[in-house]
Amino acid sequence: MVSMITDTISYVGVDDLELDLFESQYAVPNGMAYNSYLVFDERVALMDAVDRRKSDVWLEKVHRALAGRKPDYLVIHHMEPDHSGAILQALERYPAMKIVGSARAILMLGQFFDGVDFSHNTLVVKEGDTLSLGERELRFYAAPMVHWPEVMVSYDTCDRVLFSADAFGKFGTLSCNEEWVSEARRYYFNICGKYGVSVQALLKKVAELDVACICPLHGPVLRSKLNYYIDLYAKWSSYEPETEGVFVAYASIHGGTAEAARRLAELLYAKGAKRVMVADLCRYDRSRAVANAFRMSRLVVAASSYDGGLFPPMYDFLHHLQIKGYQRRRVGIIENGSWAPSADRVMRNLLGQMAHLELISPTVTIHSRLKQQDEHALEALAAAMLK
Repeated sequence: MVSMITDTISYVGVDDLELDLFESQYAVPNGMAYNSYLVFDERVALMDAVDRRKSDVWLEKVHRALAGRKPDYLVIHHMEPDHSGAILQALERYPAMKIVGSARAILMLGQFFDGVDFSHNTLVVKEGDTLSLGERELRFYAAPMVHWPEVMVSYDTCDRVLFSADAFGKFGTLSCNEEWVSEARRYYFNICGKYGVSVQALLKKVAELDVACICPLHGPVLRSKLNYYIDLYAKWSSYEPETEGVFVAYASIHGGTAEAARRLAELLYAKGAKRVMVADLCRYDRSRAVANAFRMSRLVVAASSYDGGLFPPMYDFLHHLQIKGYQRRRVGIIENGSWAPSADRVMRNLLGQMAHLELISPTVTIHSRLKQQDEHALEALAAAMLK
């Protein structure tokens, strides 16, 4: 069955229900969608390919949707293998089809498909270029570093559809009905989070367009509440907190640090915190922890000392915050050490590599287990976090 986006645009993407880890690191319990579209006019444009592992299913969907026609163009918005992996199979089926992409995307073809001569059937487009399909045209906009340097998006001037590449995408498949914002947030901060400036530049271009529908490369087609999605992206890419509250992330070896983190959460609520989220980094999905740290206005990290340094689950969490561009937050610290506490020193060093963070005093240091005399320090930290 062919799914129609408009009278002249059909969806021919596929769900990958067998995939357990996206990019070999992000858990996708509901799989992943690889989106692809057909735009029909006097000429036909196929918008992006899919991962090679789903090439047969995809090409069969394309064949049925074409109903005897052949695509004139294959537009490649993004060269990552989950979107470009099936290019060769598509060319074998439709050898006259011309590949359309940015100069860097066309260059990358040779990196992913060694020994294949694409010179006779490629068309390079740049910012502001258009591709006429007949009555309609596709207008191209550069979107470098959202989240690769070759990325572009395109706008169908007839149906007012934005083909947004990885922007506005989410984890999960289209066959699974799940909340958009949670998985879109996790996708954004773990995939695009470092590139907020680039996303902001793209949003400025999108603001000048009359967009009726957004067709991303992952996740559902967005037809309504577009201002809601665009406003979220504007907030996420400017590193402004989405939710007023505190994210308490802890890494505990034998339970002592966990007890301190949970007690702090109680004190935060008692002092008027609007929302407190608590996560055990030893068990909580790392990508969700990263997304929630960006979501909340404040962060408390609580960790055990380990081998004269920092317990690895916390080190890993802070490292991922740093490489994703974490910034503009208030951060409190709890450390635990049975004989020579070292977690605070390492956490401060890692946090010091991030921009525009306000480290809150005092650091709370506990020794092995939370004791009555530690209550005053936790009270002081809770009060300072909420100022």
